[in-house]
Amino acid sequence: MKMFAELGVSARETPYEVAQDSQVVITMLPSSSHVMDVYTGRDGLLRGENAIRPALFIDSSTIDPQTTRKISLAVSNCNLKEKRDNWERPVMLDAPVSGGVLAAEASTLTFMVGGPEDAYLAARPILQSMGRTSIYCGGSGNGSAAKICNNLAMAVSMLGTSEALALGQSLGISASTLTEVLNTSSGRCWSSDAYNPVPGVMKGVPSSRDYNGGFASKLMAKDLNLAAASAEEVGHKSPLISKAQEIYKKMCEEGHETKDFSCVFRHFYNGKDEV
Repeated sequence: MKMFAELGVSARETPYEVAQDSQVVITMLPSSSHVMDVYTGRDGLLRGENAIRPALFIDSSTIDPQTTRKISLAVSNCNLKEKRDNWERPVMLDAPVSGGVLAAEASTLTFMVGGPEDAYLAARPILQSMGRTSIYCGGSGNGSAAKICNNLAMAVSMLGTSEALALGQSLGISASTLTEVLNTSSGRCWSSDAYNPVPGVMKGVPSSRDYNGGFASKLMAKDLNLAAASAEEVGHKSPLISKAQEIYKKMCEEGHETKDFSCVFRHFYNGKDEV
């Protein structure tokens, strides 16, 4: 807050004070409990009041769909201090993002959005100022559901790519050569051609800077826990979630929780740097 205040950005001490001076509020927080506290806590955005100023809330946190729907209902049960257009009540969109730190810095994020479609259309200019793509996923909680499924696929593909590249090294194929094969063959994926986990193969990705920056392993572990809980709730068989959970839990327990999730190549599969 101090850094942004020094840059001339208006700052407030509590979420409640932010809400008093805002028509649109955007939140992006680490976990479901943080989001609940910021919205419904003692000094939260809603603060138990019947009438609030913001007409639109956009939550870009990666949390479970159930919490998203609960908060969305709390928002819609409030009244607006000032009616805007055809909106009788405030609205919340769940709009988690994909793309990581690099896409955030380049304003090329993808937003997965759940909530009323008219609210989504009203919010699109805001989302497009921060990202390149926004996809409407349906009702409240569907954006959160899409993000959980995306991160499950991302974890599994990173594990598969890392396992293949480490095996290739053990069989005498350099990681750069095997990467070229993968990226021109059916094994190509984001983990191989845009976020390669082998140090020395690709510039500008976390593996090129000792796995610093990027998407922390502890956050991937959290998202896999969300996926597991959601799968259990709907009775969906998901063996790959369980295996990925096990691996990323081990990464965190061994002290790699702040390293980018691609560090599984080095710390789980014992892969070697490309010289």
